[in-house]
Amino acid sequence: VANVQRVKANCGDTKAGLANLKSRWLGTTKWDVIHFNWGLHDLKYMNAKGALTDVDAGQQQVSPEDYEKNLDQLVRRLKQSGAKLIWCQTTPVPKGAKGRIPDDVLKYNAIATKVMQRHEVAIDDLYTFANERLQKIQKKADVHYTPEGSKVLAKQVADEIRKQLGK
Repeated sequence: VANVQRVKANCGDTKAGLANLKSRWLGTTKWDVIHFNWGLHDLKYMNAKGALTDVDAGQQQVSPEDYEKNLDQLVRRLKQSGAKLIWCQTTPVPKGAKGRIPDDVLKYNAIATKVMQRHEVAIDDLYTFANERLQKIQKKADVHYTPEGSKVLAKQVADEIRKQLGK
């Protein structure tokens, strides 16, 4: 159905997205579909040295207001590629995960939904999909997934891309 390519680095927050999207990641390639997300790095708390820290010892990487502005600019740039765009909702943050507040994901996903609806971008609700089976697929007190959990999420993403492409 598709040749899948991933950026060779962690794309980080929306600020990094704005700095790298065109020059380093999209380039001149003709893309048919782009399945994308920013959020987990935007909502995390960092200390003055730039390290992940406890919520009460740092600042959120990107405020909700800046997240909305940045995401809007990123979608505008992605639309210029001519690709079918599919936004992927940010997956859950479990209790005990360092440097993040679980409910912040809901706030950031609500902001992202508003931006995607404004731009008529399809939404892959990976948050709900993951949340319904979180105990089986996510590492404890960690935003990352078990190897098997990653396979489950990858299949869901592939199914959503097929659906959006009508295949």
